[in-house]
Amino acid sequence: MIDWDDVRYFLAVARGGSVRAAAERLGVNHSTVLRRIAQLEGRLGAHMFEKLPSGYRLTAAGEEILELAEQMEASSHRLETRVFGRDQSVRGLLRVTLAPFLATHLLMPDFADFARLHPDIEMEISPSGERANLTNREADIAIRVVPDRATLPLNLHGLKGPELFGGVYMASDRLATWHAGARDPIRRIVISLHGFPDWAREGEIRTTKVPFRTPDAEAQIVAARQGIGMTTLPCFVGDADPLLERVPGTDLHMYGTLWLLTQGETRKTKRVRLFTEFVSRRLAAYAPLLAGLPISRD
Repeated sequence: MIDWDDVRYFLAVARGGSVRAAAERLGVNHSTVLRRIAQLEGRLGAHMFEKLPSGYRLTAAGEEILELAEQMEASSHRLETRVFGRDQSVRGLLRVTLAPFLATHLLMPDFADFARLHPDIEMEISPSGERANLTNREADIAIRVVPDRATLPLNLHGLKGPELFGGVYMASDRLATWHAGARDPIRRIVISLHGFPDWAREGEIRTTKVPFRTPDAEAQIVAARQGIGMTTLPCFVGDADPLLERVPGTDLHMYGTLWLLTQGETRKTKRVRLFTEFVSRRLAAYAPLLAGLPISRD
């Protein structure tokens, strides 16, 4: 009988195109992936992949098996989700994915409160900008900023939260020196590699044509604190930072609406319901803060 775990490794290599990518996705080492693939090939009596300088490519046999393997995966996910949805215990694993800013600058104290209320629930928090596939059980709950409700997948259940706004910020001391007459070059600090953002054209201060780029959100904040230039941040991040100020003359802009998303069967699980109801109440209390208005956590 074919081991479903071996099929999972096969799918990871087929999708990632390399053993390294598969190992990173599955959280195992390189040799484990190779051993599992060899095990599957031995049971089926055929080679699944051709090793090329650019990575691993499916053989003809591998192509034939791919569709069947994906069907096995879909059936496995349906089985897990159906069983998970019937679980009404207040214990076990709960996996939550959300944007890094939301985890580190807003909701971690609330996650701590929930963990203290429910000590038997094992929590796995994954701060990531990558979209987890809830149908494939990559996470139980996703907290996401959604610009347009029409883009929400129909198979997900959504609990709507408050709207999230952002502003343009720079270091307070750099802003003070600019007001005092110092006109040193001020860069726009960006994550994107392309385009000139609208916010860099607003307000009293103009940026140079030379940007400062970083793909890391926390580095973006540190760069602003160091006086390199100005950048756009969620209001709940920028307003809470004592070293930053909003750039005069700039407007707030809406990122989108916060949603707590779950898959149809998963949302019936008691620990999922408890968590979504708890976080939904906390987010509602933060609505002014998320909109760029001051608020206290007390």
